[in-house]
Amino acid sequence: MTFMSYIKKIDVKKQGRKVVLIKYSQYFEHVFIKEQPKPRLIFRGRGKDGAPIITFPEFAGFSEIPDEDFLNVVTYLTSIPSLEAASIGFIIIIDRRRDKWSAVKASLTRIAGAFPGNLQLVFVLRPSRFIQRAIADIGIKLYRDDFKMKVPIIMLNSVSDLHGYIDKCQLTRELGGTLEYGHSQWIHHRTAIENFAMTVKTTAQMLQTFGTDLAETELPNDVQCTEELLSAHTDHHSKLKDELKLAVKQGATLLTCIREPVTRSANSKLSPDELENVATVERLLAQLDETEKAFDQFWTKHHLKLEQCLQLRHFEHDFREVKLTLDNLMEAQAGFSDVGDSVTRVEHLLREQKQLEEKGQEPLEKAQTLALHGEQLIQNNHYAVDSIRPKCVELRRICDDFTNETKKKYDILGKSLELHKQLDKVSDQWCEAGIYLLASQAVDKCQSQEGAETALVEIEKFLATAKEHQLSNPKDTHNHLLFAFSFPKLEDVQEMFDKRQVSLKKLAAKQTRPVQPVAPHPESSPKRASPKTTRPAGVGGPLISAFRYSIQYYSTPYFFSFSHIINELIETERVYVEELQSIIEGYASEMDNPSLLHLIPSMLQNKKDILFGNLPEIYEFHNRIFLKELENCIENPELLARCFLKRKEDLQIYEKYCQNKPRSEALWRQCGDSIFFQECQRKLDHKLSLDAYLLKPVQRITKYQLLLKEMLKCSKNSEGTAELEEALATVLDIIKSVNDSMHQIAITGYEGDVSELGKLLMQGSFNVWTDHKKGHNKVKDLARFKPMQRHLFLYTKMLLFCKKREENTDGHEKTASYSFKNSLKMSTVGITENVKGDNKKFEIWYNGREEVYIIQASSVELKNTWISEIRKVLTGQLEACRGKTRCDPMMLPSSCRSPLVPAVKVKRHEIKSDPTPLGFEGMSISILHENLFSSFFISFTEFTSHHCQWMTLEPIHMHEVFHFSQAEFLPILLQQVHQLLFYKQYQNVKQGSDFTTTERSPASIASVSLLPECIAM
Repeated sequence: MTFMSYIKKIDVKKQGRKVVLIKYSQYFEHVFIKEQPKPRLIFRGRGKDGAPIITFPEFAGFSEIPDEDFLNVVTYLTSIPSLEAASIGFIIIIDRRRDKWSAVKASLTRIAGAFPGNLQLVFVLRPSRFIQRAIADIGIKLYRDDFKMKVPIIMLNSVSDLHGYIDKCQLTRELGGTLEYGHSQWIHHRTAIENFAMTVKTTAQMLQTFGTDLAETELPNDVQCTEELLSAHTDHHSKLKDELKLAVKQGATLLTCIREPVTRSANSKLSPDELENVATVERLLAQLDETEKAFDQFWTKHHLKLEQCLQLRHFEHDFREVKLTLDNLMEAQAGFSDVGDSVTRVEHLLREQKQLEEKGQEPLEKAQTLALHGEQLIQNNHYAVDSIRPKCVELRRICDDFTNETKKKYDILGKSLELHKQLDKVSDQWCEAGIYLLASQAVDKCQSQEGAETALVEIEKFLATAKEHQLSNPKDTHNHLLFAFSFPKLEDVQEMFDKRQVSLKKLAAKQTRPVQPVAPHPESSPKRASPKTTRPAGVGGPLISAFRYSIQYYSTPYFFSFSHIINELIETERVYVEELQSIIEGYASEMDNPSLLHLIPSMLQNKKDILFGNLPEIYEFHNRIFLKELENCIENPELLARCFLKRKEDLQIYEKYCQNKPRSEALWRQCGDSIFFQECQRKLDHKLSLDAYLLKPVQRITKYQLLLKEMLKCSKNSEGTAELEEALATVLDIIKSVNDSMHQIAITGYEGDVSELGKLLMQGSFNVWTDHKKGHNKVKDLARFKPMQRHLFLYTKMLLFCKKREENTDGHEKTASYSFKNSLKMSTVGITENVKGDNKKFEIWYNGREEVYIIQASSVELKNTWISEIRKVLTGQLEACRGKTRCDPMMLPSSCRSPLVPAVKVKRHEIKSDPTPLGFEGMSISILHENLFSSFFISFTEFTSHHCQWMTLEPIHMHEVFHFSQAEFLPILLQQVHQLLFYKQYQNVKQGSDFTTTERSPASIASVSLLPECIAM
């Protein structure tokens, strides 16, 4: 039954009692109390069978009472008893002992005509005077039929006769009984009961009205109106609750008053009428309690709906704001279409893209939070599910679109950056090496047949190395584009080699006229071959042929499908999840099984978290999230990479697992042979023991990179390839982060806080030698022919030198730790990339080379990787230094501001290598051209050292260059070059020879050929 249907049935009386519409007690009080000191009617006492008794005491003016008042009072009196008592019938006692027969007749006539209840007996105490008694006996016989009463009328001579019918305890003192009756108190009780009944009725009506208003209220469409409506309804509800509390308090007070006699005296008992009053008040209180409960239930539902409406309005308002912000971000991203035409331009675009991504980070987080809030509303059974769910889907779609577009932009720009870097690598390195080879071949040695054949073999060997410079995968679209960029320069170099080969073959065939070798002109490139020109087959050009094959490959249709690899990934993921589940349910959960507790060794007690680590967390992530997302990629393979990119942070949970793995393995070695694990393995029917399964997470995180690499091999879609590359980089970064963190936690003896050193960039073991300078003289402290074994940790702010120590653990695998030995601040170091005699060595020096650390890597690739990372750190410091010098040029050292080159002479053997400018303050030579600059300076140094003995020029050495800025040094350099070239031209003319036919050292040719590019920097 609803609250509204229940409230309509509320009555002041219950269980079939009549509705009191008029307060008859007011008539009773007015007619029978205020005009006479004695009561005119008494409702008090019960018969032997429980019948209610109404007494008409002696009253001379009874016949003068209006019929309407008499009827109202009698009707009220007959409505007081319960239905059960009323159904027995009323007993009426008429006391007319001091009156006449006429008064008896009048009373009987009025009762017969107006009594509304069921009569059982009528007792009449006849007049006591002799004549009136006789008249009454005769009159009752004569007029009995006229009274039309169906009940017997018993005429009594005295009260003693009455006691034979009714107990004295049910009669008042006027009738010889012992019943205490206070007419005024009885009136007050009845008035209070009626007032309370009306209060209950009024309260019920108010609740009904309020409930109707609530049911008919329409929900607002905005936040403010909803808040106002919720506040208004809450206030009204509070007021009605206060009314209910007052009504309950009123009923409780009335009940206490009725029971007061019993409370005062333990021997007192309530009369049946008083018990009837108590029952009436208790029924009203019970009715009020049920009303309150029904109303509370209705209000709870209504209040919940209003609160949900307010939540919905807030959600809709936030949705509009977030969507507007994301739309603006998407529009800004759509206008970001440039891919760059140089390394510098691409890096600038990447920074702009990074700024846009950072700008969108906060709106994306808000959108994700709002979508999560919407899902929570749906889970909480919100009534507007159909409105909330589409908005959550829309939010996640926009977030995914923005994230995916951002990743695509990064992929495109990353591919563009890779293209330009590969262009430099493929075209510049190989081409420059070829030019250097051509220039280094001495002309006089090529005049003989043997010399020409030797030079020809050198050229053929060099052309054979072109295979090493072929693109790693000619099927990759970006490599094909790279060929389009680098093809012209490669054509030029190939043409040079073709011409030189023709000349050398003629010399080898003993031609009468020597053929001059074709060397690259220092300031202009050879003319490009005509497209119509065909090169003889088999003559040079392996690199060009490889590129031409690339073009032919792209002219044929090729279909790429990830389906088989994706299926393998998903199937292995399902198996992986099942294995994790079997470990947790079959081993971890069984450790809490009371029936197996006796099988668990004591050393394993309360160490479940150590043995399994955060394996449950990994299982929950893969089972609830990652596997489902991978399964969604079956129909949409292009979404696969997004899964890894989206869950990059979640996959960091493997770092915690791997850090705990040594402790887990140590614990397993102690108790792996216990009966408990054997029993669990038997139940699971596993062929391998638990330790093999505990290795699964480590194997899985490394398996992802293998599968992603396979997918990259099958990819030719540039957008999909870019996302896969980023996903692969993400997984590799996670693996590296896991590996580095496990090494970092093993550092001991460092007094500072490792977390303050910045990000850990690299770590690895090297051979290290140290040199020290004191004053101006170089001194080796102790000649160390045997290198020190050091484990290096490269941070953005510090380079740590540690000694690796391995300790045996219970006779099993050795545990590595790293004892701190020394540290260098990255803001005070410089590097030398190449050390004479070993291409795997490089130098890190400190404080103007007073301290030099010679570091030997295990491979050239590892050395180059470390140098690259160190250069990135130092480049950032150089940029900061440049910013300071632009703001205040006076901050430069005096050497940097000097316009002249000091005449500093350094012996050749002292110049070990070419230190990069990153270790010197104030250096402004472009980092992008540093290698080319260094190569030129080395060659030019050799050139000037060789030829300046005939000139009045002071040779320029490498270490002098770095005391000057590029703008200061180049004019001086050009002056010496021009003087030198003029001098050499003069010597050639004097000797009758041409400059192009004179023997030149490799250094001289390289210097002249590289000069224009250095000037262009």
